[in-house]
Amino acid sequence: MKKWMGLALSCFMVLSILAACSKNNDNNAASSGNSSPAKESSSPKAENGKPVEITFWGDWGGEGQKQFETMVDAFNKSQDKIRVKYVLQQDMITKFLTAATSGGSPDIMFWDRWRTDLYAPKNVLHPINEYMDRDGINKGDYYDEALKELSHDGKLYGLPLTVDARALFYNKKMFAAANLQPPTTWEELATDAKALTKWNGNKLDVAGFSLGDAGLFNMYLQQAGGRMMNAANDATDFNNEKGISVLNLWDRMLNQDKVYKIGFEQGLGEGTDAFVTGKLAMLYTGPWMLSTYKKFGQDLDFGVVPPPAGPNGDKGSVMGGFGLVIAEGSKHKDEAWEFEKWWLANKDNVLLWSKMSLNIPGFKPALDDPFFKDDPSWKPFLDTLEFAKIRPQHPGYSVMEGDGLVPNLQLFLEGKQDAATTLKKAQEQGDRLLKDNAEAK
Repeated sequence: MKKWMGLALSCFMVLSILAACSKNNDNNAASSGNSSPAKESSSPKAENGKPVEITFWGDWGGEGQKQFETMVDAFNKSQDKIRVKYVLQQDMITKFLTAATSGGSPDIMFWDRWRTDLYAPKNVLHPINEYMDRDGINKGDYYDEALKELSHDGKLYGLPLTVDARALFYNKKMFAAANLQPPTTWEELATDAKALTKWNGNKLDVAGFSLGDAGLFNMYLQQAGGRMMNAANDATDFNNEKGISVLNLWDRMLNQDKVYKIGFEQGLGEGTDAFVTGKLAMLYTGPWMLSTYKKFGQDLDFGVVPPPAGPNGDKGSVMGGFGLVIAEGSKHKDEAWEFEKWWLANKDNVLLWSKMSLNIPGFKPALDDPFFKDDPSWKPFLDTLEFAKIRPQHPGYSVMEGDGLVPNLQLFLEGKQDAATTLKKAQEQGDRLLKDNAEAK
């Protein structure tokens, strides 16, 4: 799954927020920020009068690195017992697994949550359940699905940093010109897409809707009332009438109504965004694109709505995002937890991160801030996150989807395979891959 980050706000805003954070550092920065009072925790002790040094690994460079370093600096200034250092790591997971067995492990890591079910069985992550109980951190302050994705076998391994889900972006000018309202159902989506599509002979000038990403099948399947894996979580569950309904919708829009052409967006040239240039009326994407699209102002007058519901009114989107986890090999787990708690269980610090990175936080009390409440562009995503589901928690799920399902879906989109054959082959290949990867290796 692609990982995304927002652009930083202006330096003035960052410095202003930092200044505000600094004024409250002794009282607010060390508190849990829960809706109920936190229990008193045992404070980490400085070693020989010197701060304990911990390392924070992440694989975000550029603006993301600057944002992480801003949080590290704010934490370091908030107290004098712990010093955190951010270390940018390329190929971070490989290096982490090596360090976990040979020493040199980081203390805390920036973590793509879907990896938890794959790596927790390797005993390289440290559960935080005891810390949560000791400090009175309220699980209800976080998205259930995000906590679930950070859990394995009844143990919680981290707190969510960000949450995201795809919603429907649409071009307001195009909709107004066609006297249309944004779609709320599959039928309206298909009808609107057809009305907004423009062909010039055999050349597609404006696509009504993007159908270029086969990886969104899970989202459509939820809207059809289906699920990717069975109740036992050991086999696929998409080769059925619900899976067929998804492919029938794709076939209708792609081959009958011709609202899109495979390769259309890539054919516009490298670096060209079809939505920005008015070549695309609708697409599914996430909150990470808000800041990019907003900078075009009235040249790109766009709106966002939750994903349209399927034939029986079912809603669906896939929740993704990141968290912070403590390494089992850390020599300073208590100090790593203090940093994680300061960042992700304190409303002020969560907002410092969110306003700077333009990410939706996993800590729900922060969403009551005017930054989110007074900006209507966040609402469709917050509404979508209320029903979005994480990917199935199985060690082989990503392999099944990437190597078994998506290649077959791509053949379908290219007109090289019919719907029934596509789902049958995807099921056979997918089930084999799930079985082969049932145990974390």
